Amino acid sequence: MALASIGALMLGQGAALAAEAAAPAVDSGHTAWMLTATALVLFMTIPGLSLFYAGMVRSKNVLSVLMQCFAITSLMTVIWALVGYSLAFGNAGMEKGVVNLHSFVGTLEKAFLGGVTRDSVTLAIPETVFMVFQMTFAIITPALIVGAFAERMKFSAMLWFMGIWSVVVYAPVAHMVWGGEGALMGDLGVLDFAGGTVVHINAGIAALVAALVLGRRRGYPTTAMPPHNLTLTVVGAGMLWVGWFGFNAGSAVAADGSAGMAMAVTQLATATAALAWMFAEWVAHGKPSVLGIASGAVAGLVAITPASGTAGPMGAMAIGAVAGVVCFLSATRMKRALGYDDALDAFGVHAVGGIVGAVLTGVFADAAFGGKGLAEGMTLAGQVWVQVLGVLLTAAYTAVASYVILKGIDLAMGLRVDEESETLGLDLSQHDERGYVL
Repeated sequence: MALASIGALMLGQGAALAAEAAAPAVDSGHTAWMLTATALVLFMTIPGLSLFYAGMVRSKNVLSVLMQCFAITSLMTVIWALVGYSLAFGNAGMEKGVVNLHSFVGTLEKAFLGGVTRDSVTLAIPETVFMVFQMTFAIITPALIVGAFAERMKFSAMLWFMGIWSVVVYAPVAHMVWGGEGALMGDLGVLDFAGGTVVHINAGIAALVAALVLGRRRGYPTTAMPPHNLTLTVVGAGMLWVGWFGFNAGSAVAADGSAGMAMAVTQLATATAALAWMFAEWVAHGKPSVLGIASGAVAGLVAITPASGTAGPMGAMAIGAVAGVVCFLSATRMKRALGYDDALDAFGVHAVGGIVGAVLTGVFADAAFGGKGLAEGMTLAGQVWVQVLGVLLTAAYTAVASYVILKGIDLAMGLRVDEESETLGLDLSQHDERGYVL
């Protein structure tokens, strides 16, 4: 009996040890970095993007922009926990090359964070950390759209639009790119390390649609509407630059060489784009502006995002140079020529910069240009075509879905504040508060 008990005990211990060995291990170094990266990406929205946008509107609307970014942060957090994370990353039973519903949107296996426990592990970090890291992307993406319809959208309509858009647009696009084997754009071979398509093209196209559906601000473009506080904007831009290291280097989901290179190329592309915008504006307008160099930096951050895991240093500088000039032209000449009122250049910087970065990712991923190298059997021309296809798929889906959501809300409750409220300013008309007291 004693020998049998000892044997049973030894077998039990052996089984426990085998189970422990089979369980995925958490890497403390990777986890520590990802905790930091997650905080940095949240920092990008509140306070970074909030201040960047708040300084660019008129003083009577400063609180409305801050309120919108703060409320979006809260709303996206709740929606991500309930269904967003599952729709983006629920991939049970998916297979590479099999096209079905879940090639476009994830399963509901993780709805209400089902199965996300203290012990669940993803990519050698706790799944809770991965879930919150991805949540911060789901937060900043709709917040970027605010820049297009600033100073004229009802707060209530904004909440409905952002809530529906996050489920119907953001989560499916994130799944199609990052959802693993069986996800549509991932299977096609689209390269998007940190969100060129998922975040920037997605948000930028929705921003343009929103600007067009709502129409121009009253008085635009004949009435001057300069930024009321560029100090806030530059502080916000600086916060975005710092936080973006979490955005790009954090997308390695590891504290390794890939994260290190992502950090390096992010810095190089951003600095180059800031200078490119500054010099382009200097040549075109005779003087370099503070708003210009700050906007150029953001354009560089946007453009390097999809390429941050594959481009080399010189490729990053090339991407930054192109993005700085092209985004300057889109935010000035193209916007004036076409007449749309993208109030804070959400489309001109994020969609255009994202497209530039996404396409050039296909070029500068090639080892011949100092990149990480293309997938086996993939040519440079083939990769560029795949990148263009990813841009087109994202833009088409986002444009149509965003338009339908906006028109539905407009029919149900109206999107835009009335003329009196817009003239008074959204701070008072929507929130009964003032940003500044004289």
